[in-house]
Amino acid sequence: MTEEPLDLLVERLAHGDLAAAELLVAAYEPYLLMVVRRYLPDPLRAKFDSVDVVQSVWVHALQALRDGAWRITDRASLRALLVTVARRRLVSRFRHLRTALEREQPGGADLEGLAASNQPRPSEVVQAEDLWERMLALCPPAHHELLRLRRQGFPLEEIAARTGMHEGSVRRVVRRLARQLALRQEPLAAAPGPHE
Repeated sequence: MTEEPLDLLVERLAHGDLAAAELLVAAYEPYLLMVVRRYLPDPLRAKFDSVDVVQSVWVHALQALRDGAWRITDRASLRALLVTVARRRLVSRFRHLRTALEREQPGGADLEGLAASNQPRPSEVVQAEDLWERMLALCPPAHHELLRLRRQGFPLEEIAARTGMHEGSVRRVVRRLARQLALRQEPLAAAPGPHE
């Protein structure tokens, strides 16, 4: 491309010549992209592309050149002005996204902490229901109320008071059931009666 004098390009642009705008963009865009990529901080790279910044620079620059707001004397001063606008656009974007960037966790953050919840996982719910069914099957029907109360989190003394059993008997039933579950033995055939 033979370089047309800058003042003629700007004059053509002021008269609405799109070809003049295309020539300016073609001449300066590769340099502008390089500058933006060099100054673009790593945290911002994930937020937007450097091409977005360059396009916003061109919107501003072409409007200012067309309106005659900029008095450019040579190509070096135009390049310096474009770089200044690009850097200001980056600063503006950084300020706009600063709060979001400060709240973000770096990659490889404690994902277990993010996934932690008070609610059990679906697989845990299924396992708990399976265990509950096995416990009911291992335990005689007379002790089912004891198991329900224990499942609800009642302390042993409260379970004893509600079932009429001695606290030690409640403890023995719970221990025996735990052993049977661990060893997968036969059901509690010889379990103590409710008033032992």
